[in-house]
Amino acid sequence: MKLHILKKDNDGSEPRAFIRRVAKLVLGCVLLKVKDVMVTDLVVVDANTSVREAVKRMNDFGIGCLPVMDSGKVAGIMTERDILRRVVAEGKNPDNTLVKDIMSKPLIVVDPETSLEDAVELMIENKIKKLPVMKDDKLVGLVTFTDIARFQPVIAKYAEELAAGQVLPKGMEKVIRYYIV
Repeated sequence: MKLHILKKDNDGSEPRAFIRRVAKLVLGCVLLKVKDVMVTDLVVVDANTSVREAVKRMNDFGIGCLPVMDSGKVAGIMTERDILRRVVAEGKNPDNTLVKDIMSKPLIVVDPETSLEDAVELMIENKIKKLPVMKDDKLVGLVTFTDIARFQPVIAKYAEELAAGQVLPKGMEKVIRYYIV
């Protein structure tokens, strides 16, 4: 089945309503929300931690990113891509480079009640694969593009249609190719 993103459906509704109707027909259910697929057991890092220490933490837990905390608040996110681009490629010393100097910011976040299709749109618009989940100014989870693609095939098809004709990061293209058959 191939979904086509429309400006308006035949009844004048927006594309999201169309996707929800298709999902209900295909899956027999309502589309899921971020809270249904997000990871809640988070590993975080302080902004003043060295990149080497942060990488060790990522390796110890087998994860690809760390939400960055500064004075008890989420200040950004450090991803493997940040390390490659801002430390390795620039020849910086990971022992002398702080997480706050290479993290991605400003932070783009979602609420746990956000629909998965809205989360995917946000990811594609901003060319990111990870979204911290915030509720009442507190970090409550993390949702990734891969988690969504793996968990919700209709949303994965929607992501494929949204991405058509756009230049996306290679990792995002890989997820779309791998999980969307």
